[in-house]
Amino acid sequence: MARDSGTGGPAPSTAPGAGAPGSGPRAKPVGGSSVSARWRIVGWIVLTTALALVALLVTVRSLLIAGVDQDANEDVVQEVQEFSTFAGEAVDPLTAQPYTSVSELLERYLSRQNSVAGEVILGVTGEEVLYLGSYGRGSNDEYRLSTDTALLQELREDPAASGVRETAAGSMRWGKVDVEAGAESGTLIIAEFTRGGYEQVQETVTVIFFVALGGLLFTAGIAWLVAGQILRPIRDVRRVATGITESDLTARVPVQGRDDVAALATTFNDMLDRLEQAYVTQRRFIDDASHELRTPITVIRGHLELIDDDPSSRAATLSLVDGELSRMARIVSDLLLLVKAERPDFVQPAPVDVAELMLGLEAKMQALGDRRWLLMEVAEGVVTLDSQRVTQAVLQLGANAVQYTPAGSDIRVGSVYEGTGAERQLRIWVQDSGPGVTEDEASVIFERFQHGSANSLPADRLHPTGQRGGAGLGLSIVRAIADGHDGAAWVRSEPGHGSIFGLLLPAPDAPARPTPSRPPRPHRPAAASTGPTPESHAPGDVRPITAVLPAVGQPTLKETP
Repeated sequence: MARDSGTGGPAPSTAPGAGAPGSGPRAKPVGGSSVSARWRIVGWIVLTTALALVALLVTVRSLLIAGVDQDANEDVVQEVQEFSTFAGEAVDPLTAQPYTSVSELLERYLSRQNSVAGEVILGVTGEEVLYLGSYGRGSNDEYRLSTDTALLQELREDPAASGVRETAAGSMRWGKVDVEAGAESGTLIIAEFTRGGYEQVQETVTVIFFVALGGLLFTAGIAWLVAGQILRPIRDVRRVATGITESDLTARVPVQGRDDVAALATTFNDMLDRLEQAYVTQRRFIDDASHELRTPITVIRGHLELIDDDPSSRAATLSLVDGELSRMARIVSDLLLLVKAERPDFVQPAPVDVAELMLGLEAKMQALGDRRWLLMEVAEGVVTLDSQRVTQAVLQLGANAVQYTPAGSDIRVGSVYEGTGAERQLRIWVQDSGPGVTEDEASVIFERFQHGSANSLPADRLHPTGQRGGAGLGLSIVRAIADGHDGAAWVRSEPGHGSIFGLLLPAPDAPARPTPSRPPRPHRPAAASTGPTPESHAPGDVRPITAVLPAVGQPTLKETP
C-alpha cells in the first residue's frame, strides 16, 4: 500500500479522472441575478430616468396649476382696483357730476370692459343682475352665474372681499366691491373660472409626458448600445476563456482604450501570459527530459538485459551503468536550472568588484583541466551583477574550452568595458584554440541540445581521454544567465582557428568611488611563462584579440515581452 511521506498514513485514493481538467464538478453560482449585466445596466438607467421624468412632470404640473391660480387672483385684484379708481373719479357725461345712481355707475363701467375667457363680471343691484360679462371657457354651458341667485346672494352677504368657491363650472375665484349712492346700493362681482386654465395645464403635461416617454425609449436604446460597447471586453474575456484549452493558451483579449474595462482585459492577458509561460516551461521540461533521458535509459536497459556472470563483464556493465546514471543526474540538474532561469529571482544582482571576480575565475579555472590559463586583461571597477551566476557561466565556457582543446594548450580569459555612461557594457570572454564552429552552428549553438560539429570528431584528435560531448545544455545555461542580466551571450569563431565565447552584460558607469585595496596578483608557476609575454597581452593589445576572428552570428539578446 502506498504511504504518505509526511504523515506515514495511507495515501488517499483518487477517483479516476478526478484530476483531469474539466472533469470535476462545476462551481454553481450562489445568489445573484440571472439577468444579464447588459439588461441590468439598461434597466437601472431606464428606471432612474423614468423616476426623474415623473418628478419633472409632477413639478411642472404643480407649477403650471399654481400659475393659473395666481393669474386668476391677479385678474380679480386688477378688476377691483380698476373699478375702485373708476368709481372715485367717474362723472355722469350728461350732468358732468358724480354718478348718483348705482345702476348707472355699474352699467357705465361694465360697458367699458372686455372680459376675457373664463372671466365673468356682474353688476348686481337689489334682486336684479344689471349686467353680465362673459362665461368661462371650458365651463359648464348649462351653468350661468347670473342665474345662480343663491350663490350671488351668498357672495353679496359674505363679509370677505374675495375667496374661492366650487361651482358646477369648476373652481371659481371671486372678488367684490360694494357701492352705495344715497339710498341705493349695489355690488360689482368679478369671477375667474380656472377650469379652462387647468385643462390647458393638463394638455401641456400630456404633451410633455409623451415627449418624455419617447425620450425614455430613446434613452433605453442608447443605453443598450452603450452598455454593449462597455461590456464588449467582458464578452471578449468570456469568449477567450471559453476557447482556451489545456494545450492552447495563445488567445488574448483585444485591449481598447484606457478605462477600467481595458485594465481588466490587460490584467486577464497578463494572467494568460503567466499561465502560458508556466505551461510552456513545464512542457519544455517534460519534452527535454524525455528527449535526453531516453538514450541513457535505453543503454542501461540493453546492457542490464545482456549482463552475464563473468566478473569482468559485470564490472564493465556496472561501470557503464554508473556513468549513464551520472549523466542522467547531470542532465536533470541542468534542466532544473534552465526551468529555474524562467523565474524572476533567478538572478540576484549586487555590487561586485570586477577585478576580484576575474581573479577568482582564473583561480577556479585551474581545476578544469591541464591547460595554460592566461588572464589577458581585467576591467576595473564595481558593477551590479550576480557574481555566482556569472561565475557559473564563465566556468561553463571554460569547461567547453577544455573539452575541445588538447592538454597543455592556451586558453585566454579577459574582461573589458565597452561604451561610456549609461550605455557602458562589460564584455567577459574565453578564447580557445579548438576546432571552432561554423556560421550555421553559431546561429543555434546557444539553443538546448545543440552541438557543434567538433562534438563528432574522434577523441584522439584532441585528447586521448575518451569521447567528448554532453547533453548540449551548457551554452543554454550560459545564455539563460546572460538573459537574466538583460545582456547577451555571443560567439566569434572561424572553423579550424578556435573560438571566442563570452558574455555582454550591462554595466552603467557610476560616479567614481574609492575602491578597496586588493592584494597583489599571485605569481603564476613557471610553466605559464612559456606563453605570450606580458607585453603582448597588455590591456591595449587585448581588444584586437577579440576581433582577430570574424564574428559568427549575432549576440543572443533577451526577448522582452
